[in-house]
Amino acid sequence: MIRRMTPNPEQRYRELLAGRVKDAANTRFAPPSPCISVCKIDEQSRTCFGCLRTLDEIGAWSNSDDAYKREIWARIGQRLQAPST
Repeated sequence: MIRRMTPNPEQRYRELLAGRVKDAANTRFAPPSPCISVCKIDEQSRTCFGCLRTLDEIGAWSNSDDAYKREIWARIGQRLQAPST
């Protein structure tokens, strides 16, 4: 029997976000929330394991304009490029 290696949850979240970064940054409409309903905050970095937003970015999201939301998506893209710890 062949067993497939299942990526760890954090890797799956990163793959899911990576697939959404380009589309979200280039949409003509309001960028969608990066939230993937995995709301677990890393205490040291104060960043969500699911969406890679900081607590400040999460708190500001609903009152932010589209340009700032695209900026947050760009930051998420940069965070995805950084080695995971």
